[in-house]
Amino acid sequence: MKTALITGVTGQDGSYLSEFLIEKGYNVHGIIRRSSVDFRERIAHLEGHPQFHLHFGDLGDSMSLVQVVAKVRPDEIYNLAAQSHVQVSFDSPEFTANIDATGVLRVLEAVRACGLEKKCRIYQASTSELYGKVEAIPQNENTPFHPYSPYAVAKLYGFWITKEYREAYNMFCCSGILFNHESERRGETFVTRKITLAAARISLGYQDCLYLGNLDSKRDWGYAKDYVECMWLILQSRRPDDYVIATGVQHSVRDFAQLAFHHAGIELQFEGEGINEKGICVKGPEKLIGKTLVAVSKDFYRPTDVVNLCGDPSKAVKKLGWNPCKTSFEQLVKLMVEHDIAKVASEGAAHKVKMNLAEYLEKGIVK
Repeated sequence: MKTALITGVTGQDGSYLSEFLIEKGYNVHGIIRRSSVDFRERIAHLEGHPQFHLHFGDLGDSMSLVQVVAKVRPDEIYNLAAQSHVQVSFDSPEFTANIDATGVLRVLEAVRACGLEKKCRIYQASTSELYGKVEAIPQNENTPFHPYSPYAVAKLYGFWITKEYREAYNMFCCSGILFNHESERRGETFVTRKITLAAARISLGYQDCLYLGNLDSKRDWGYAKDYVECMWLILQSRRPDDYVIATGVQHSVRDFAQLAFHHAGIELQFEGEGINEKGICVKGPEKLIGKTLVAVSKDFYRPTDVVNLCGDPSKAVKKLGWNPCKTSFEQLVKLMVEHDIAKVASEGAAHKVKMNLAEYLEKGIVK
């Protein structure tokens, strides 16, 4: 039975990868940070499973990584942990560099310190943000990098140090250059989940308007559950190499919003340009007809913005046999919206019960 160690196990990708590897018969070990707030909701259903184990550690603390690697002695490491929000990287560039750049080095050195460089295969989660101010469309493994945010610059170090250890120490180290991948487990601060939650809340009467940044930004969006399979395939190949993981299909933020509201029973018509563009309800609940449900705010514009990402996954398709088309863009958006409608409806019902109980207590109806 193989043993895998996953950093970032509590995240979207970490939770899906854990499920995938357990189904493959792996013993899965995850690293979590000590924190006063517990963020284990994505993996709560796995705790107690005989093939799933958790350890405390931190990419900012090399000794904790060495201790976990020495204890687990994994066959495979998937380094998914990161400060992964582009906008946050402008506010916290030093923290981003410490985790997303130097943190990768700490993982690689932990493997060497434990004498596992010939045994352990390492997957590094890279990103399409490396292409930044894009120089070619679509982007593949040979497209020049032009990082355009502190996050992307830090991730570029992670990519190159992984490649360097592969060549300098003959380690099986690979990077997956993942384009945007979403799911119902995506963090609520990311634009796709922000959109699907807003579509759900507006359709159910819990929100008035959704404010977004650049609606013209284009991304290659895939389903995270499909992408973790490709991570695994990368480490099963005969020789270590780097791969673009993408769908090859591009959509704008506007496209995503329009489709999300459609699946929530609302049709939007966009009018105006730039900061003055608005999404107006033209079909849906009568009380929403004619109202502006999507608006643009300068607050969500970035100092530098990547606007045109589209990946070419042909190398992964040809060499790994991966299928990037399991879940279409339309299916992905529908899946996310349906999940968030159920979530918002459940939260709304619970809130009403709580408010009614408070009212009854105040009136002395319930003691």
